[in-house]
Amino acid sequence: MNHRLCWLIRVSCVFFAGLAQAAEPLADSAVPSSGSAPVRYQGTESLAKGKHLVFIASDHEYRGEETLPALARILAKHHGFDCTVLFGVDENGEIKAGESNIPGLEALDSADGMVMFTRFQALPDDQMKHIDAYLKRGGPVMGLRTSTHGFKYGNKDSIYAKYDFQSQVSGYEKGFGHQVLGQTWVGHYGRNHKQSTRITIIPDQAQHPILTGVGKMHVQSGGYNAEPQPDWNILTMAQPLMSMERDGEPDASKPPMASEWTREYTAANGQKGRVFTSLYGASEDILNAGYRRMLVNAAYWMLGLEDQIVADSPIDFVGKYQPNTFRGGGYARGVKPEVYCGFESPIPANHTTSSPKKKR
Repeated sequence: MNHRLCWLIRVSCVFFAGLAQAAEPLADSAVPSSGSAPVRYQGTESLAKGKHLVFIASDHEYRGEETLPALARILAKHHGFDCTVLFGVDENGEIKAGESNIPGLEALDSADGMVMFTRFQALPDDQMKHIDAYLKRGGPVMGLRTSTHGFKYGNKDSIYAKYDFQSQVSGYEKGFGHQVLGQTWVGHYGRNHKQSTRITIIPDQAQHPILTGVGKMHVQSGGYNAEPQPDWNILTMAQPLMSMERDGEPDASKPPMASEWTREYTAANGQKGRVFTSLYGASEDILNAGYRRMLVNAAYWMLGLEDQIVADSPIDFVGKYQPNTFRGGGYARGVKPEVYCGFESPIPANHTTSSPKKKR
């Protein structure tokens, strides 16, 4: 009996014993060469049982490596999605935010949905091929914050260089951000850590399934610019504030700008893929219940499960969630992905966000 079968039997036994299933790393035989195993959360409710979401976290600044496992736990524990969370890791298999090395992307081969929080990735071809194949079959996509500029190959030789956020490849101009999410990198529209952002629902969109039960939204991230395209279905508008407080005064020099939208992209096989894009989503942003519920609802919507969205479904965090304040390079040090296995381990694993000073 191989290791993978043993793992499946063990998980099944725990489930049928009536215990809450915890996340498990892949069996030894399937652990990537880096030594870093993907984190898996098995759905514990029946609502979305059998739907598999893959979360890809590797950005340099906004702590996507905290946002995504926290969101995955909510969707697994409270909503029944099977969730796989993948991280950028260094040569020691430790999470390194923004690292262009994300083991386990083969999980996309059987995924029903992909949630991305990446920035400036130049993944090796043997990893990137799984994202490419997923998009070629028109898989649904949720992209948060820096995912609009999620890839940057520059002069690096790769058959996937067209995904670069500045791509000039004919038919795939401006890369993944523009072609799939609807926008590449445009620019800031507010000062991080000086100006927070109030997000409001466009009145005509109040009945959209993604906005079901969504209350007031206030996020810690500074504003991002948006350049709406004809095929965007804009759901919300973002107003930069003059402080970090939810009741802060609006910045009169910055009128509201689009912040969340839906669209479809056309895959190589002609399939239409549903897309939800948010220009926010930092680790501290999901502390806001309204914003967090919108992301949960968006996971249902992108899979065509909008008829199962419930206005008062549980969205509370699973396990302790006390995010690090986002900043460039400010990720938790010395953490391997498997630390987040199980529903109870704290996210993040620690608040040591600076490298030790080297002795002279």
